[in-house]
Amino acid sequence: MIGRFFHKPLGAWFEALSLGDDKPTVRVKQLGERDRFRMRKHFLSLDKDDRLLRFGTMLPDEQVIAYVDKIDFNRDTIYGVYNRVFKLVAVGHLAFAPKEQLTSSPDVTAKEKVAEFGVSVLASARGQGIGSKLFQRAAIHCRNVDVDTLYMQCLSSNQTMMHIAKKAGMTIHRECGEADAYLRLPPPSPGTVMQEALEEQFATIDYTFKATNRAAAKLFER
Repeated sequence: MIGRFFHKPLGAWFEALSLGDDKPTVRVKQLGERDRFRMRKHFLSLDKDDRLLRFGTMLPDEQVIAYVDKIDFNRDTIYGVYNRVFKLVAVGHLAFAPKEQLTSSPDVTAKEKVAEFGVSVLASARGQGIGSKLFQRAAIHCRNVDVDTLYMQCLSSNQTMMHIAKKAGMTIHRECGEADAYLRLPPPSPGTVMQEALEEQFATIDYTFKATNRAAAKLFER
């Protein structure tokens, strides 16, 4: 499925919709300023081991808060997954940078910039394919904004990121306990543009429904 996703994304997406509902549907929503508070809560919920895997170092709370507060939603693209009680259980950060950042293979693209992807998923939400869904959504967005190289950097011990990279067919370079992985993306197509628009519309409806339910529940509690 993952290989077909990159070459025939819209067909693969509709195929996924038609599959059985044994797993909850993962809706990936683009986040904005109004989500910053919940993003702080999400990252502060990560324990020391998860922070090490996400950031490559043991960040204390104040540095985690500083990281979230410095995110520029106009420059980078942030994706999130909310659970049924409107808790942010996963965040994908898609940051754009000069191609020279690909120190292992700087000549992999002729474009001026590449995209770097980082993801975190709370322990309670793992095993549902959320990390892969966030990666797929980021890849589609890269294609639609004419970025042909998606890059990830993480510790070699980060099994989740390594799984996502291998599943997507990324080229991986390992050195001194760290891993650099990159994926060459096809150019955009009408299918990728339509898919991104449809996914965001469905995710917005889901987001609004969960937010309304959460507000109603809090009102009822009072």
